[in-house]
Amino acid sequence: MSKPFTFKIIVIFFCLIAASIISADEGMWPLYDIEKLPFDSLHARGLTLEPEDIYNPSGGSISNAIIDISGGSASFVSADGLIITNHHIAFGAVQKSSTVDNNYIKDGFYAATRAEEIQAIGFHVYITLAIEDVTDRVLESLDDDLDDLARYEALDLITKEIVKENETEPGIKCKVAKMFGGSQFMLYTMFDIPDVRIVYAPPENIGLYGGDIDNWMWPRHCGDFSFLRAYVAPDGSSAEYSEDNVPYQPEVYLPISSAGVSENDFTMMLGFPGRTKRYASSFNISQMQDFYYPRMIEFYETAQEIMDKVAEDNPGAAIKLASLKMGLQNGLKNNQATLEGFRKSKLLALKRETEQQLTEFIKANPELDAEYGGVLPELDSLYTEEFKVRDRGFILGWLVYSSEQLRMATSLYRWAIEREKEDIDRDKGYQDRDTTNTLAWLQYAQINLLPELDRAMLEKMIKRALKLPAGQKIEAVEKIFAGKADWEKDRHLKSYINRLFSQSNVGNLEKRLAMFRMSREELENLNDPMINLAISLKPERDTREEESKLFSGAHSRLAPKLMQVYRKWKEGNLYPDANGTMRFNYGAVTGYSPRDGMTYDYLTSLTGILEKETGEDPFIVPEKLKAAIESKDFGPYLDPTLGEVPVNFLSTNDGTGGNSGSSILNGKGEIIGLEFDTNFESVAADYLCNEKVARSICVDIRYVLFIIDKVYHLDNLMKELTIN
Repeated sequence: MSKPFTFKIIVIFFCLIAASIISADEGMWPLYDIEKLPFDSLHARGLTLEPEDIYNPSGGSISNAIIDISGGSASFVSADGLIITNHHIAFGAVQKSSTVDNNYIKDGFYAATRAEEIQAIGFHVYITLAIEDVTDRVLESLDDDLDDLARYEALDLITKEIVKENETEPGIKCKVAKMFGGSQFMLYTMFDIPDVRIVYAPPENIGLYGGDIDNWMWPRHCGDFSFLRAYVAPDGSSAEYSEDNVPYQPEVYLPISSAGVSENDFTMMLGFPGRTKRYASSFNISQMQDFYYPRMIEFYETAQEIMDKVAEDNPGAAIKLASLKMGLQNGLKNNQATLEGFRKSKLLALKRETEQQLTEFIKANPELDAEYGGVLPELDSLYTEEFKVRDRGFILGWLVYSSEQLRMATSLYRWAIEREKEDIDRDKGYQDRDTTNTLAWLQYAQINLLPELDRAMLEKMIKRALKLPAGQKIEAVEKIFAGKADWEKDRHLKSYINRLFSQSNVGNLEKRLAMFRMSREELENLNDPMINLAISLKPERDTREEESKLFSGAHSRLAPKLMQVYRKWKEGNLYPDANGTMRFNYGAVTGYSPRDGMTYDYLTSLTGILEKETGEDPFIVPEKLKAAIESKDFGPYLDPTLGEVPVNFLSTNDGTGGNSGSSILNGKGEIIGLEFDTNFESVAADYLCNEKVARSICVDIRYVLFIIDKVYHLDNLMKELTIN
């Protein structure tokens, strides 16, 4: 029998980062290390829980209600598998079910009964069942005399063996997560639920209010929330979507607080942050600052221009592109903010200065010098070699991923080759365990497939590939234009693209699924032009993959050493970089000052929604919301300080991509908000956190309740929630 979580509340921490002392509220702590945190001081701030109330391997703790939902974070909020997360996390499912006639993106969606809930196409819920330290077993497989490629292959093999041994039942998924650069390896076992359904998504002018203009910015006035539901087979096992399935019964679900937040209130967050690089070397940061982010910004801007042209005067295409476009806009602004953060913080110079100090520390001790003296010079050499091939590698990757049909053709051919091997010897992503998800992708990709977008994107990337410097040319692309003068190339490319898309069957769902079962020889004999392009690109993609494996093998040898010597230099606890596994952190509700003479409050209100209204997207206020605001029937959601309903608030919780949808909890373990963004000034915190300006942006749960109760009167949804 499920139960709402009503223990005492949560916990947490203090620590050192590699180069400097960690700020008070910084840190993304793995659950298995939670007892190391200073609970006494956290209790003084408002925490009423003990470590086992937050994470208990035996079950019954807050962490049992926290789930990974297709790359975002979410929480169970009822005994019948009801899930709360961000609207922008659920957006992909809402978009796939939308049409011009039934535009759930624009109008929102609500299922008043279970029978009316619709499939969240392609969504999975992952529930963490167990966490186990497998470091000894992994490291024992790595002989000291292994070269870099052999080291990569040994790591790859042992992690696949561990996963295979533990995925003993249907619906069980495992992964081995690398911590501290490879000093530690943890096995995560999860229950995979592939039947997820949409319960409620607000209209876009609530869920996406402010759009890309407000994205990453403060103040915000966005109702970024949605409700989904997880379903399983009648016997409780994992099952694909079926009318016979029943709501999942979570072990724990979270109650909701209607009491609201005040400045300096204690907060905590559990979720699945994606990737941080706070221990990255200066050589890595140099690559990101001078190459990767500028190239990605260029790519995003190009893709947006092409998508705008494809969607112009085409409502159907606009709906198909909505999710992809939102992701690209998000990525563009994120990369721009990260670059700006690098420059403002002088991060590269700080890292180099830190590494110089570390070098002096190492050289002062002969034993340390003998063991660690070569780490930084070797990392320098490693990234110098990567520099030589980075242009080709970048374009080669995006050449394939710019076109969904070429990406599918590449995957189909790769699957045919990998199936010739024993399952354990196949590359990750191409094992038997990956078949179901691959088939789902090949099928559901048809919903948003736009050949005109594929054509334009592939043409643009081929032109970009032609501009690669000597020594980094892509032979398969050069052959397309063999014997052609420069003045002929544009016309020849258009002819080639037309032939590629008009004669290929990869865009046909039925024929594509049949291709998935074909052997290498059968695919080669098809003489399908898209498959042929994938075949011609494979030798160079293989070369690039070999380069990446060598790099990864060398890095897996050097990164742990760098972390080890940092630990010796800076005594104290360290948290590992985020890697998509569940993490915990604490903070407080508070505003910030982004620059001299400017201070931001910690809370926004309904008034701000109306003040921003322009009558044009993305600042259109739905009539029902406007009427509810004007009626001033705020019910129990009134904030006594504001005199109206709060919308968004700021906290010092340490978040990054993947944390979106994470419940923000008070000291009693009750939901007070949902994290949906960070502010512009803290985007670069993936590399260096500045507690003075780094903030999580959260939708206040009182605004969520106001919307579903007072604006849209979703009585059945309200009744299902436990509201304290």
